[in-house]
Amino acid sequence: MDGIYQKIKNLRIEQGFTLKDLSEKTELSVSFLSQIERGSSSLAITSLKKIADAFAVPITYFFDTDTNHNYMLSSKERKPFQLEGAPTTYTRLNGEFGGRTLEPLMVTLAPKQEQTQLSNHPGEEFYYVLKGAALFKVDGKEYFVREGDSIHYPSDVPHAWENPLNEETVILCILTPVIF
Repeated sequence: MDGIYQKIKNLRIEQGFTLKDLSEKTELSVSFLSQIERGSSSLAITSLKKIADAFAVPITYFFDTDTNHNYMLSSKERKPFQLEGAPTTYTRLNGEFGGRTLEPLMVTLAPKQEQTQLSNHPGEEFYYVLKGAALFKVDGKEYFVREGDSIHYPSDVPHAWENPLNEETVILCILTPVIF
């Protein structure tokens, strides 16, 4: 499978966009988009969503997807994935059915991993720390969320996370709207 970066470049060329056209549609800089296409910069989910919207494709277009037509998803069917250039590992926990509005994921943060850019977008985010701890920066405040603790906030406020520990952190995450 071509990488996400190659798919972005191919789609841009297929749709006849210049980097400047894509920049105007996504509000991402031309230089950042160029770095993305070369695979020399990591790509946040929020930026990938903007790119998918600009191309009028679902964000799942950029990932290998096997549709599960059952309500249950067994542990053997789970397929962890990463966005290229990012240490975060995501594992889908959902089945597939029409009208789905929740995005349940297991998120694994590498030791000392830090999200350096604040993001905000429509929806809600809920996190429950299964193992380790995470520092959430939400709307100008910091919340140290330990194993067994949870945090829930509207996604339209500026937010970021980090794993301040020297070990991986595993989090149950439930988002709206569906992004994968």
